[in-house]
Order: sequence, then C-alpha cells, then structure tokens
Amino acid sequence: MFEITLLGTAGSAPTKTRALPSLYLSYEGDSFLFDCGEGTQMQLLKFGLSPHKIRAIFLSHIHGDHVIGVAGLVRTLALNNRTEELKIFIPKGYEKAVVSLIKFDKAIINYPIKILPIQRGVIFKGKDYTISSFKLNHTVETFGFVFKENDKVKFDLKMCKKLGIKGEMFKHLELKNHIIINNKKILLKQVSFKKIGRKIVYSSDTRPCAETLKNSKNADILIHESSYTSKYLELAKSRKHSTVSEAAELAKKAKVKQLILTHFSARYKDDYELINEAKAVFENTVIGKDGYKVTL
Repeated sequence: MFEITLLGTAGSAPTKTRALPSLYLSYEGDSFLFDCGEGTQMQLLKFGLSPHKIRAIFLSHIHGDHVIGVAGLVRTLALNNRTEELKIFIPKGYEKAVVSLIKFDKAIINYPIKILPIQRGVIFKGKDYTISSFKLNHTVETFGFVFKENDKVKFDLKMCKKLGIKGEMFKHLELKNHIIINNKKILLKQVSFKKIGRKIVYSSDTRPCAETLKNSKNADILIHESSYTSKYLELAKSRKHSTVSEAAELAKKAKVKQLILTHFSARYKDDYELINEAKAVFENTVIGKDGYKVTL
C-alpha cells in the first residue's frame, strides 16, 4: 500500500471546507505526517486514518498553521498508551519551539519523543525508501520533502527461463552480479532491468525556486502550495508564497506526472478560478481538497 491523503488544504486560516495544512502518507505499513496544523486530529478521525501508526512528523517550518496540531496529537497518543518512539523533524534552530508545544502544561507523556533538526539531504531511512529534505524560499527557514522508493532490480523472467536460470541462481546473480551456466558467463545486467522507485514531493510555503525544480524532476506526484491566483502575484511575492500558475509552470518544467495544489487563501470559495488557471499551464493538475486520496 502506497497512499497519500490530504488532511488540510487551507493556507494560514481554516475555512468551513478546508482545515490547516497536513498530509498523511502511508507506505507498506509505515505512516508519516508532513506538517500538523490545528485540527489535524479531527481530520485523521474524519478520514479514518490511524494516528498510532505515525512513525515521524515532518514540520516544514515553524509557522503556527503548520505546527500547532502537534500539541494535541502527542497528548492523544499518550492517552492511548503509545509506547513507540515518535520522531519530530523541524528546521534547525526551532527545536525549543516544538519542545514548548509538548511540555507547556506538564502533560504526562510516557513514550519517547525525539526532536531532530532538518538539514539538506536524507533525514529518514526505511527498509525500501528514504525521506530527504531541500531548502524552500519562505519568510522563515523552510524545507520541502521528497519521499523516494528505492530503485529495484527486476529479472526478465522470460530471458532467465530461456537461459536456464532458476531457484538459488537468482540470489547468486544478485550477490555476485554474474553466474556461470554451461561454461558461459551471464551478467546480471543481461537478464535484469532497473525499476525506478516512485517519488512524491511535498513543497509547502515558498516562492517557486530552483531547489524545488531540481528535487521534483520526473516525480510521480508534486504537492505544491498555491496560495493565490496570478491576480495576487505581488502579494504572493511579498509574503513569499506561490501563485497557481507559478506552481503549474514549475511542474511542467520538472516533467512531473501529476501536480496537486494545496494551501489556498480563504478568499477562494470554489475551485473554478484555481483549476482554470492551473490547467492552462499544466493539464494534469488537481485542486487539493481535504480528504483527497491518491493510491499509487
């Protein structure tokens, strides 16, 4: 199972239909939160997602609409007798702010919480994936995230059968990169191909920037903030956010397969203006809504 659920798609302030920013990602039994705005717990309940499976929370930056939900979530996990360690990642220098969300009322939290500073590069490794971070361009230190499934070697079974490769021979090939059959040396690359792992990119509050473009190259999905339409370009520049068309242009340049827009200003009551502007630049765009789910 590889699934993404948008929990909150509003920017700065919630609306009747959009909660504050949060994204839930599940991969082969491991689950993660990217940002944790106020109301994230309610969204998890609403969309039938378990907070207890969350291994780590990745906070893109310290702005309240992206982090305040941590305070309630860690307490609920304690009430439900969590024992597993919870990792919380935050840009370096803001660790104490997260500590204050956890300790301000001296709540009894008996499970371990580890707060870790985000710097560029790989920050989390799973069995078959990595999570890495890259710098964004916002009013405070902000990071985007890349969830990348490991590339895998796949055998050309038709070719292997033809050559008589079977059973333990496959393991030998993977370990030694070759095998001898009937005095003939067969190389691993002759009977296999590389399956490129799937890639998801999450770019929260930011101006369009080269780092996002670089890290989004050929991504299966790019989730990018788009607080405003082009009508408010100057406002986007002053507040260091992106417009819909700017995000769509970046997706086009990066050759991503799908763009999901999120983090919308409360001034937009429907999707009509947003989707028209986006699709004029990049056709395979989705206007994110709370509860929107993608299964890869």
